[in-house]
Amino acid sequence: MSYQVLARKWRPRNFSTLVGQEHVVRALTHALSEQRLHHAYLFTGTRGVGKTTIARILAKSLNCEGGITATPCGTCSACQEIDSGRFVDLLEVDAATNTRVDEMRQLLENAIYAPTRGRFKVYVIDEVHMLSNSAFNAMLKTLEEPPEHVKFILATTDPQKIPVTVLSRCLQFNLKQMPALAITKHLAQILQAEGIPFDHPALSLVARSASGSMRDALSLLDQAIAHGAGKVEEAQVRSMLGTVDEDYLFAILEALQAADASALLQVAADLGIRSLSYSAALQELGALLTRLQIAQCVPSAVDDDDPDRDRLLALASAFSPEFVQLAYQIVNVGRNELATAPDEHAGFVMTLLRLHTFRPSTVADVLGAATPRSRPAVSARPLPVAQVDVAIPAPVPAQVTPRTPPPLATKDADWHQIVAALSLSGMARELAQNCELRQFDDAECLLRLSPSKTHLQMKPGPDKLQQALGDYFGRPLKVRFELAQNELDTPAETVGRQRQERQDQAVASISQDTFIRDAIESLDASVVESSIKPISNGELL
Repeated sequence: MSYQVLARKWRPRNFSTLVGQEHVVRALTHALSEQRLHHAYLFTGTRGVGKTTIARILAKSLNCEGGITATPCGTCSACQEIDSGRFVDLLEVDAATNTRVDEMRQLLENAIYAPTRGRFKVYVIDEVHMLSNSAFNAMLKTLEEPPEHVKFILATTDPQKIPVTVLSRCLQFNLKQMPALAITKHLAQILQAEGIPFDHPALSLVARSASGSMRDALSLLDQAIAHGAGKVEEAQVRSMLGTVDEDYLFAILEALQAADASALLQVAADLGIRSLSYSAALQELGALLTRLQIAQCVPSAVDDDDPDRDRLLALASAFSPEFVQLAYQIVNVGRNELATAPDEHAGFVMTLLRLHTFRPSTVADVLGAATPRSRPAVSARPLPVAQVDVAIPAPVPAQVTPRTPPPLATKDADWHQIVAALSLSGMARELAQNCELRQFDDAECLLRLSPSKTHLQMKPGPDKLQQALGDYFGRPLKVRFELAQNELDTPAETVGRQRQERQDQAVASISQDTFIRDAIESLDASVVESSIKPISNGELL
Protein backbone atom coordinates (compact mmCIF):
# COMPACT_ATOMS: atom_id res chain seq x y z
CA MET A 1 0.00 0.00 0.00
CA SER A 2 1.36 3.43 -0.93
CA TYR A 3 2.31 5.89 1.81
CA GLN A 4 -0.37 8.36 2.84
CA VAL A 5 0.82 11.77 3.99
CA LEU A 6 0.08 12.72 7.59
CA ALA A 7 -2.15 15.67 6.64
CA ARG A 8 -4.56 13.25 4.90
CA LYS A 9 -4.15 10.27 7.19
CA TRP A 10 -4.83 12.28 10.35
CA ARG A 11 -7.52 14.55 8.96
CA PRO A 12 -10.28 14.80 11.61
CA ARG A 13 -13.31 12.64 10.84
CA ASN A 14 -15.62 14.07 13.50
CA PHE A 15 -15.99 17.12 15.70
CA SER A 16 -14.38 15.45 18.74
CA THR A 17 -11.01 15.08 16.97
CA LEU A 18 -10.95 18.63 15.61
CA VAL A 19 -8.22 20.76 17.18
CA GLY A 20 -8.32 24.45 18.05
CA GLN A 21 -11.81 25.45 16.83
CA GLU A 22 -13.91 24.79 19.92
CA HIS A 23 -16.10 27.87 19.38
CA VAL A 24 -17.21 26.63 15.95
CA VAL A 25 -17.67 23.04 17.13
CA ARG A 26 -19.84 24.20 20.04
CA ALA A 27 -22.16 26.23 17.80
CA LEU A 28 -22.54 23.52 15.16
CA THR A 29 -23.03 20.79 17.76
CA HIS A 30 -25.87 22.68 19.43
CA ALA A 31 -27.49 23.48 16.07
CA LEU A 32 -27.38 19.83 14.95
CA SER A 33 -28.61 18.51 18.30
CA GLU A 34 -31.58 20.88 18.29
CA GLN A 35 -32.26 20.47 14.53
CA ARG A 36 -31.82 24.22 14.00
CA LEU A 37 -30.29 23.94 10.54
CA HIS A 38 -29.44 26.92 8.37
CA HIS A 39 -29.39 26.66 4.60
CA ALA A 40 -25.96 28.33 4.16
CA TYR A 41 -22.77 28.36 6.23
CA LEU A 42 -19.62 30.42 5.64
CA PHE A 43 -16.29 29.36 7.16
CA THR A 44 -13.50 31.94 7.05
CA GLY A 45 -9.88 31.72 8.14
CA THR A 46 -6.31 31.38 6.94
CA ARG A 47 -5.02 28.28 5.17
CA GLY A 48 -4.91 24.97 6.98
CA VAL A 49 -7.16 25.80 9.93
CA GLY A 50 -9.91 23.31 9.07
CA LYS A 51 -12.47 25.02 6.82
CA THR A 52 -13.03 22.17 4.35
CA THR A 53 -12.53 19.59 7.09
CA ILE A 54 -15.42 21.06 9.08
CA ALA A 55 -17.46 21.24 5.88
CA ARG A 56 -17.03 17.49 5.33
CA ILE A 57 -17.83 16.66 8.94
CA LEU A 58 -20.95 18.81 8.71
CA ALA A 59 -21.92 17.01 5.50
CA LYS A 60 -21.60 13.67 7.32
CA SER A 61 -23.67 14.98 10.23
CA LEU A 62 -26.44 15.97 7.82
CA ASN A 63 -26.42 12.73 5.79
CA CYS A 64 -25.47 10.03 8.32
CA GLU A 65 -27.81 7.08 7.94
CA GLY A 66 -28.33 7.15 11.71
CA GLY A 67 -30.06 10.53 11.38
CA ILE A 68 -29.06 14.19 11.67
CA THR A 69 -26.53 14.20 14.50
CA ALA A 70 -23.50 16.02 15.85
CA THR A 71 -21.72 12.66 16.18
CA PRO A 72 -21.88 10.87 12.82
CA CYS A 73 -21.19 7.16 13.06
CA GLY A 74 -18.43 7.08 10.47
CA THR A 75 -19.27 3.49 9.58
CA CYS A 76 -22.40 3.76 7.43
CA SER A 77 -22.07 3.88 3.66
CA ALA A 78 -22.86 7.62 3.52
CA CYS A 79 -20.15 8.52 6.06
CA GLN A 80 -17.58 6.29 4.39
CA GLU A 81 -18.35 7.67 0.94
CA ILE A 82 -18.03 11.25 2.20
CA ASP A 83 -14.68 10.41 3.84
CA SER A 84 -13.41 8.89 0.62
CA GLY A 85 -14.69 11.81 -1.51
CA ARG A 86 -17.16 9.81 -3.65
CA PHE A 87 -20.54 10.71 -2.13
CA VAL A 88 -22.75 11.65 -5.06
CA ASP A 89 -24.74 14.27 -3.14
CA LEU A 90 -21.64 16.10 -1.85
CA LEU A 91 -20.47 18.51 -4.55
CA GLU A 92 -17.10 20.09 -3.77
CA VAL A 93 -16.28 23.02 -6.06
CA ASP A 94 -13.04 24.98 -6.26
CA ALA A 95 -14.19 28.53 -7.03
CA ALA A 96 -10.65 29.49 -8.04
CA THR A 97 -11.03 27.38 -11.20
CA ASN A 98 -14.78 27.83 -11.68
CA THR A 99 -15.15 31.58 -11.58
CA ARG A 100 -17.38 32.21 -14.57
CA VAL A 101 -21.11 32.75 -14.44
CA ASP A 102 -21.87 29.94 -16.91
CA GLU A 103 -20.12 27.37 -14.73
CA MET A 104 -21.97 28.53 -11.61
CA ARG A 105 -25.31 28.59 -13.39
CA GLN A 106 -24.77 25.06 -14.70
CA LEU A 107 -23.86 23.87 -11.22
CA LEU A 108 -26.96 25.35 -9.63
CA GLU A 109 -29.38 24.07 -12.27
CA ASN A 110 -29.24 20.64 -10.63
CA ALA A 111 -30.05 22.05 -7.19
CA ILE A 112 -33.79 21.71 -7.81
CA TYR A 113 -33.50 17.92 -8.10
CA ALA A 114 -33.76 15.76 -5.00
CA PRO A 115 -30.60 14.11 -3.63
CA THR A 116 -29.76 10.69 -5.03
CA ARG A 117 -28.33 8.95 -1.96
CA GLY A 118 -28.39 11.27 1.00
CA ARG A 119 -30.80 13.32 3.02
CA PHE A 120 -29.40 16.63 1.73
CA LYS A 121 -27.56 17.74 -1.35
CA VAL A 122 -24.54 19.64 0.01
CA TYR A 123 -22.61 22.19 -2.04
CA VAL A 124 -19.13 22.93 -0.68
CA ILE A 125 -17.61 25.92 -2.51
CA ASP A 126 -13.99 26.52 -1.55
CA GLU A 127 -12.27 29.91 -2.01
CA VAL A 128 -15.67 31.38 -2.80
CA HIS A 129 -14.25 34.91 -2.89
CA MET A 130 -12.69 34.05 -6.28
CA LEU A 131 -16.08 33.99 -8.01
CA SER A 132 -16.86 36.81 -10.41
CA ASN A 133 -19.60 39.32 -9.63
CA SER A 134 -21.78 37.72 -12.29
CA ALA A 135 -21.27 34.30 -10.71
CA PHE A 136 -22.22 35.68 -7.30
CA ASN A 137 -25.37 37.18 -8.79
CA ALA A 138 -26.25 33.87 -10.41
CA MET A 139 -25.84 32.10 -7.08
CA LEU A 140 -27.67 34.73 -5.06
CA LYS A 141 -31.25 33.70 -5.85
CA THR A 142 -30.61 30.03 -5.11
CA LEU A 143 -28.70 30.99 -1.98
CA GLU A 144 -31.57 33.18 -0.78
CA GLU A 145 -34.37 30.64 -1.32
CA PRO A 146 -32.82 27.20 -1.75
CA PRO A 147 -34.87 24.00 -1.92
CA GLU A 148 -35.37 22.24 1.41
CA HIS A 149 -32.96 19.48 0.45
CA VAL A 150 -30.00 21.81 -0.38
CA LYS A 151 -27.32 23.08 2.00
CA PHE A 152 -24.53 25.47 1.03
CA ILE A 153 -21.16 25.45 2.79
CA LEU A 154 -18.85 28.24 1.63
CA ALA A 155 -15.18 28.55 2.60
CA THR A 156 -12.82 31.48 2.04
CA THR A 157 -9.54 32.98 3.17
CA ASP A 158 -10.67 36.51 2.24
CA PRO A 159 -14.24 37.30 3.31
CA GLN A 160 -13.76 41.00 2.50
CA LYS A 161 -14.14 40.18 -1.21
CA ILE A 162 -17.51 38.50 -0.78
CA PRO A 163 -20.53 40.75 -1.54
CA VAL A 164 -22.53 41.75 1.52
CA THR A 165 -25.64 40.39 -0.16
CA VAL A 166 -24.08 36.92 0.08
CA LEU A 167 -22.67 37.43 3.58
CA SER A 168 -26.08 38.44 4.91
CA ARG A 169 -27.56 35.12 3.80
CA CYS A 170 -25.01 32.92 5.54
CA LEU A 171 -24.18 31.90 9.08
CA GLN A 172 -20.56 33.04 9.34
CA PHE A 173 -17.91 31.29 11.46
CA ASN A 174 -14.41 32.70 11.74
CA LEU A 175 -11.86 29.95 12.32
CA LYS A 176 -8.88 30.94 14.43
CA GLN A 177 -5.24 30.23 13.76
CA MET A 178 -4.03 27.27 15.77
CA PRO A 179 -2.06 28.13 18.93
CA ALA A 180 1.49 26.80 18.77
CA LEU A 181 0.98 24.84 21.99
CA ALA A 182 -2.12 23.09 20.58
CA ILE A 183 -0.23 22.19 17.41
CA THR A 184 2.69 20.82 19.45
CA LYS A 185 0.41 18.58 21.54
CA HIS A 186 -1.41 17.30 18.46
CA LEU A 187 1.85 16.51 16.67
CA ALA A 188 3.08 14.63 19.74
CA GLN A 189 -0.08 12.50 19.79
CA ILE A 190 0.33 11.67 16.09
CA LEU A 191 3.99 10.68 16.47
CA GLN A 192 3.20 8.53 19.49
CA ALA A 193 0.49 6.77 17.50
CA GLU A 194 2.88 6.34 14.57
CA GLY A 195 5.62 5.03 16.85
CA ILE A 196 8.14 7.66 15.71
CA PRO A 197 10.68 8.95 18.31
CA PHE A 198 10.76 12.72 18.71
CA ASP A 199 12.03 15.63 20.82
CA HIS A 200 9.46 18.05 22.24
CA PRO A 201 11.61 21.13 21.37
CA ALA A 202 11.66 19.92 17.75
CA LEU A 203 7.86 19.85 17.68
CA SER A 204 7.78 23.38 19.11
CA LEU A 205 9.96 24.54 16.22
CA VAL A 206 7.63 22.91 13.70
CA ALA A 207 4.58 24.43 15.39
CA ARG A 208 6.05 27.95 15.33
CA SER A 209 7.08 27.59 11.68
CA ALA A 210 3.54 26.53 10.74
CA SER A 211 2.21 30.01 11.64
CA GLY A 212 -1.11 28.70 12.98
CA SER A 213 -1.82 26.21 10.17
CA MET A 214 -2.27 22.59 11.21
CA ARG A 215 -1.96 21.41 7.62
CA ASP A 216 1.37 23.24 7.24
CA ALA A 217 2.52 21.73 10.53
CA LEU A 218 1.73 18.20 9.35
CA SER A 219 3.49 18.81 6.03
CA LEU A 220 6.57 20.10 7.87
CA LEU A 221 6.37 17.08 10.19
CA ASP A 222 6.42 14.75 7.17
CA GLN A 223 9.49 16.59 5.91
CA ALA A 224 11.17 16.41 9.34
CA ILE A 225 10.60 12.65 9.55
CA ALA A 226 12.19 12.19 6.12
CA HIS A 227 15.06 14.55 6.98
CA GLY A 228 15.76 12.75 10.25
CA ALA A 229 15.54 9.23 8.77
CA GLY A 230 12.51 8.28 10.84
CA LYS A 231 13.29 10.49 13.87
CA VAL A 232 12.27 14.03 14.76
CA GLU A 233 15.19 15.61 16.62
CA GLU A 234 15.72 19.26 17.47
CA ALA A 235 19.10 19.70 15.78
CA GLN A 236 17.90 18.17 12.53
CA VAL A 237 14.68 20.17 12.53
CA ARG A 238 16.64 23.39 13.10
CA SER A 239 18.90 22.48 10.20
CA MET A 240 15.90 21.71 8.00
CA LEU A 241 14.04 24.91 8.86
CA GLY A 242 17.13 27.09 8.97
CA THR A 243 16.10 28.40 12.38
CA VAL A 244 18.51 29.73 14.97
CA ASP A 245 19.20 27.70 18.09
CA GLU A 246 17.65 29.47 21.06
CA ASP A 247 20.91 29.00 22.95
CA TYR A 248 22.37 31.71 20.72
CA LEU A 249 19.48 34.02 21.55
CA PHE A 250 19.75 33.43 25.28
CA ALA A 251 23.52 33.94 24.96
CA ILE A 252 22.81 37.41 23.51
CA LEU A 253 20.56 38.37 26.42
CA GLU A 254 22.97 36.96 28.98
CA ALA A 255 25.83 38.92 27.38
CA LEU A 256 23.70 42.07 27.62
CA GLN A 257 23.02 41.32 31.26
CA ALA A 258 26.78 40.98 31.88
CA ALA A 259 27.58 44.03 29.69
CA ASP A 260 29.97 41.80 27.75
CA ALA A 261 30.36 43.23 24.23
CA SER A 262 32.97 40.63 23.26
CA ALA A 263 30.47 37.85 23.95
CA LEU A 264 28.00 39.55 21.61
CA LEU A 265 30.62 39.61 18.84
CA GLN A 266 31.32 35.93 19.46
CA VAL A 267 27.63 35.07 18.98
CA ALA A 268 27.64 36.96 15.66
CA ALA A 269 30.77 35.08 14.58
CA ASP A 270 29.28 31.70 15.54
CA LEU A 271 26.14 32.39 13.53
CA GLY A 272 28.31 33.33 10.55
CA ILE A 273 30.35 30.12 10.82
CA ARG A 274 27.14 28.06 10.72
CA SER A 275 25.80 30.17 7.81
CA LEU A 276 22.61 30.93 9.70
CA SER A 277 20.36 33.77 8.62
CA TYR A 278 20.98 37.01 10.51
CA SER A 279 17.48 38.17 9.60
CA ALA A 280 16.00 34.99 11.07
CA ALA A 281 18.16 35.47 14.17
CA LEU A 282 16.77 38.97 14.76
CA GLN A 283 13.25 37.71 14.08
CA GLU A 284 13.66 34.94 16.67
CA LEU A 285 15.26 37.41 19.10
CA GLY A 286 12.22 39.68 18.76
CA ALA A 287 9.97 36.71 19.53
CA LEU A 288 12.09 35.85 22.58
CA LEU A 289 11.90 39.46 23.83
CA THR A 290 8.13 39.25 23.49
CA ARG A 291 8.08 36.13 25.67
CA LEU A 292 10.41 37.90 28.10
CA GLN A 293 8.09 40.92 28.38
CA ILE A 294 5.11 38.60 28.98
CA ALA A 295 7.09 36.87 31.72
CA GLN A 296 7.73 40.27 33.32
CA CYS A 297 4.17 41.57 33.11
CA VAL A 298 2.24 38.31 33.58
CA PRO A 299 4.54 35.65 35.09
CA SER A 300 1.64 33.22 35.42
CA ALA A 301 1.30 33.22 31.61
CA VAL A 302 4.59 31.34 31.24
CA ASP A 303 3.63 27.71 30.75
CA ASP A 304 4.97 25.29 33.35
CA ASP A 305 5.87 22.91 30.52
CA ASP A 306 7.98 25.53 28.76
CA PRO A 307 11.54 24.14 28.73
CA ASP A 308 12.91 27.71 28.86
CA ARG A 309 10.78 28.76 31.83
CA ASP A 310 13.64 29.08 34.34
CA ARG A 311 15.88 31.01 31.94
CA LEU A 312 13.03 33.32 30.99
CA LEU A 313 12.12 34.13 34.58
CA ALA A 314 15.76 34.71 35.50
CA LEU A 315 16.21 37.20 32.66
CA ALA A 316 12.84 38.79 33.44
CA SER A 317 14.12 39.74 36.88
CA ALA A 318 17.47 40.94 35.52
CA PHE A 319 16.14 43.43 32.95
CA SER A 320 13.74 46.32 33.38
CA PRO A 321 10.50 46.20 31.36
CA GLU A 322 11.50 49.51 29.79
CA PHE A 323 14.72 48.07 28.44
CA VAL A 324 12.92 45.03 27.01
CA GLN A 325 10.59 47.37 25.11
CA LEU A 326 13.56 49.36 23.82
CA ALA A 327 15.43 46.19 22.88
CA TYR A 328 12.41 44.89 20.96
CA GLN A 329 12.28 48.12 18.95
CA ILE A 330 16.04 48.06 18.30
CA VAL A 331 15.86 44.47 17.05
CA ASN A 332 12.97 45.18 14.68
CA VAL A 333 14.63 48.31 13.31
CA GLY A 334 17.91 46.44 12.94
CA ARG A 335 16.22 43.67 10.99
CA ASN A 336 14.72 46.21 8.58
CA GLU A 337 18.13 47.86 8.14
CA LEU A 338 19.92 44.65 7.12
CA ALA A 339 19.11 45.27 3.46
CA THR A 340 20.87 48.66 3.51
CA ALA A 341 23.83 47.61 5.68
CA PRO A 342 27.30 47.15 4.10
CA ASP A 343 26.65 43.42 4.59
CA GLU A 344 24.31 41.37 6.80
CA HIS A 345 27.05 40.53 9.30
CA ALA A 346 27.84 44.22 9.81
CA GLY A 347 24.16 45.07 10.21
CA PHE A 348 23.69 42.28 12.73
CA VAL A 349 26.78 43.28 14.72
CA MET A 350 25.69 46.93 14.82
CA THR A 351 22.27 45.88 16.10
CA LEU A 352 23.85 43.85 18.91
CA LEU A 353 26.19 46.71 19.81
CA ARG A 354 23.24 49.11 19.76
CA LEU A 355 21.53 46.88 22.31
CA HIS A 356 24.71 46.96 24.38
CA THR A 357 25.14 50.73 24.05
CA PHE A 358 21.59 51.68 24.97
CA ARG A 359 21.34 49.41 27.95
CA PRO A 360 21.51 51.47 31.19
CA SER A 361 24.03 49.69 33.39
CA THR A 362 24.46 52.02 36.35
CA VAL A 363 22.25 53.99 38.69
CA ALA A 364 23.84 57.20 37.42
CA ASP A 365 22.89 56.31 33.84
CA VAL A 366 19.29 55.74 34.86
CA LEU A 367 19.08 58.98 36.82
CA GLY A 368 20.64 60.88 33.96
CA ALA A 369 18.10 59.46 31.53
CA ALA A 370 15.21 60.14 33.89
CA THR A 371 16.11 63.80 34.62
CA PRO A 372 14.51 66.11 32.05
CA ARG A 373 16.38 68.89 30.36
CA SER A 374 16.50 72.15 32.29
CA ARG A 375 13.59 74.50 31.78
CA PRO A 376 13.47 78.23 32.47
CA ALA A 377 12.25 79.17 35.93
CA VAL A 378 8.99 81.10 35.78
CA SER A 379 8.47 81.98 39.43
CA ALA A 380 10.33 82.27 42.67
CA ARG A 381 7.68 80.20 44.46
CA PRO A 382 8.69 76.50 44.43
CA LEU A 383 6.32 73.57 44.22
CA PRO A 384 6.26 70.82 46.84
CA VAL A 385 8.74 68.08 46.07
CA ALA A 386 7.31 65.34 43.83
CA GLN A 387 8.56 61.79 44.16
CA VAL A 388 9.72 60.22 40.86
CA ASP A 389 9.87 56.41 40.66
CA VAL A 390 12.67 55.22 38.39
CA ALA A 391 13.00 51.60 37.31
CA ILE A 392 16.59 50.40 37.92
CA PRO A 393 17.52 47.39 35.81
CA ALA A 394 20.46 46.43 38.02
CA PRO A 395 19.93 43.30 40.16
CA VAL A 396 20.65 45.19 43.40
CA PRO A 397 17.99 47.79 44.22
CA ALA A 398 19.23 51.34 44.69
CA GLN A 399 17.69 54.46 46.24
CA VAL A 400 16.75 57.20 43.79
CA THR A 401 16.96 60.82 44.84
CA PRO A 402 13.75 62.74 44.09
CA ARG A 403 13.98 65.87 42.00
CA THR A 404 12.19 69.17 42.45
CA PRO A 405 9.97 70.13 39.53
CA PRO A 406 10.27 73.60 37.99
CA PRO A 407 8.50 76.42 39.84
CA LEU A 408 5.11 77.63 38.73
CA ALA A 409 4.72 80.70 36.52
CA THR A 410 3.18 83.95 37.72
CA LYS A 411 4.28 86.35 34.97
CA ASP A 412 2.55 86.63 31.63
CA ALA A 413 5.85 86.98 29.79
CA ASP A 414 6.97 83.52 30.87
CA TRP A 415 4.21 81.85 28.83
CA HIS A 416 6.31 82.27 25.65
CA GLN A 417 9.15 80.26 27.20
CA ILE A 418 6.80 77.59 28.56
CA VAL A 419 5.14 77.05 25.17
CA ALA A 420 8.54 76.78 23.49
CA ALA A 421 9.53 74.02 25.94
CA LEU A 422 6.34 71.95 25.67
CA SER A 423 6.28 68.87 23.44
CA LEU A 424 3.17 69.76 21.45
CA SER A 425 2.12 69.48 17.83
CA GLY A 426 -0.90 70.08 15.64
CA MET A 427 -4.00 71.69 17.09
CA ALA A 428 -2.70 71.54 20.68
CA ARG A 429 0.38 73.61 19.75
CA GLU A 430 -1.76 76.13 17.85
CA LEU A 431 -3.99 76.47 20.92
CA ALA A 432 -1.05 77.09 23.25
CA GLN A 433 0.55 79.65 20.90
CA ASN A 434 -2.66 81.66 20.64
CA CYS A 435 -3.33 81.88 24.39
CA GLU A 436 -2.32 84.49 26.97
CA LEU A 437 -1.43 83.37 30.50
CA ARG A 438 -3.73 85.00 33.11
CA GLN A 439 -3.31 82.98 36.30
CA PHE A 440 -1.17 80.12 37.49
CA ASP A 441 -1.32 78.51 40.93
CA ASP A 442 -0.62 75.11 42.49
CA ALA A 443 -3.44 73.27 40.76
CA GLU A 444 -4.87 75.44 38.00
CA CYS A 445 -3.82 77.38 34.93
CA LEU A 446 -6.11 80.09 33.48
CA LEU A 447 -5.53 80.98 29.84
CA ARG A 448 -7.19 83.76 27.81
CA LEU A 449 -8.21 82.99 24.24
CA SER A 450 -9.48 85.46 21.68
CA PRO A 451 -13.12 84.84 20.64
CA SER A 452 -11.94 84.61 17.03
CA LYS A 453 -9.84 81.56 17.99
CA THR A 454 -12.54 79.48 19.70
CA HIS A 455 -12.20 76.76 17.04
CA LEU A 456 -8.84 75.88 18.59
CA GLN A 457 -10.67 74.50 21.65
CA MET A 458 -11.86 71.48 19.70
CA LYS A 459 -10.90 68.13 21.21
CA PRO A 460 -8.33 66.79 21.85
CA GLY A 461 -6.29 70.04 21.82
CA PRO A 462 -7.14 71.22 25.37
CA ASP A 463 -6.59 67.75 26.84
CA LYS A 464 -3.17 67.42 25.20
CA LEU A 465 -2.17 70.90 26.40
CA GLN A 466 -3.27 70.07 29.96
CA GLN A 467 -1.31 66.80 29.87
CA ALA A 468 1.81 68.53 28.51
CA LEU A 469 1.68 71.20 31.23
CA GLY A 470 1.24 68.52 33.89
CA ASP A 471 4.26 66.62 32.55
CA TYR A 472 6.31 69.82 32.37
CA PHE A 473 5.67 70.85 35.98
CA GLY A 474 5.62 67.33 37.40
CA ARG A 475 2.12 67.50 38.90
CA PRO A 476 -1.51 67.38 37.75
CA LEU A 477 -2.79 70.76 36.53
CA LYS A 478 -6.24 71.82 35.44
CA VAL A 479 -6.40 74.16 32.47
CA ARG A 480 -9.28 76.64 32.13
CA PHE A 481 -9.99 79.07 29.32
CA GLU A 482 -11.66 82.50 29.26
CA LEU A 483 -12.79 84.12 26.03
CA ALA A 484 -11.68 87.75 25.76
CA GLN A 485 -9.45 89.96 23.69
CA ASN A 486 -5.82 89.45 24.60
CA GLU A 487 -4.09 92.30 26.44
CA LEU A 488 -0.57 91.08 25.69
CA ASP A 489 0.99 89.45 22.65
CA THR A 490 0.47 85.72 22.46
CA PRO A 491 3.38 83.54 21.29
CA ALA A 492 1.74 83.30 17.87
CA GLU A 493 1.39 87.08 17.62
CA THR A 494 4.99 87.57 18.71
CA VAL A 495 6.23 85.14 16.09
CA GLY A 496 4.04 86.78 13.45
CA ARG A 497 5.26 90.26 14.33
CA GLN A 498 8.88 89.18 14.27
CA ARG A 499 8.35 87.46 10.94
CA GLN A 500 6.78 90.60 9.49
CA GLU A 501 9.65 92.74 10.79
CA ARG A 502 12.15 90.47 9.09
CA GLN A 503 10.10 90.60 5.89
CA ASP A 504 9.95 94.41 5.99
CA GLN A 505 13.72 94.58 6.53
CA ALA A 506 14.27 92.23 3.61
CA VAL A 507 12.04 94.29 1.30
CA ALA A 508 13.80 97.49 2.37
CA SER A 509 17.18 95.90 1.79
CA ILE A 510 16.19 94.83 -1.71
CA SER A 511 14.74 98.24 -2.50
CA GLN A 512 17.98 99.98 -1.43
CA ASP A 513 20.25 97.63 -3.36
CA THR A 514 22.14 99.56 -6.11
CA PHE A 515 21.92 96.77 -8.67
CA ILE A 516 18.19 96.35 -8.15
CA ARG A 517 17.55 100.08 -8.42
CA ASP A 518 19.56 100.30 -11.65
CA ALA A 519 17.61 97.35 -13.11
CA ILE A 520 14.31 99.00 -12.25
CA GLU A 521 15.30 102.27 -13.88
CA SER A 522 17.01 100.89 -16.99
CA LEU A 523 14.74 97.94 -17.75
CA ASP A 524 11.47 99.39 -16.48
CA ALA A 525 11.32 96.38 -14.09
CA SER A 526 9.44 96.02 -10.86
CA VAL A 527 10.03 94.09 -7.63
CA VAL A 528 7.58 91.32 -6.68
CA GLU A 529 7.64 91.73 -2.92
CA SER A 530 5.94 88.38 -2.27
CA SER A 531 8.96 86.65 -3.78
CA ILE A 532 11.35 88.15 -1.22
CA LYS A 533 12.07 85.87 1.72
CA PRO A 534 14.47 86.62 4.59
CA ILE A 535 16.86 83.97 5.85
CA SER A 536 18.49 83.53 9.22
CA ASN A 537 21.91 84.98 8.44
CA GLY A 538 20.54 88.27 7.15
CA GLU A 539 20.89 87.45 3.46
CA LEU A 540 17.92 87.30 1.12
CA LEU A 541 16.29 84.68 -1.03
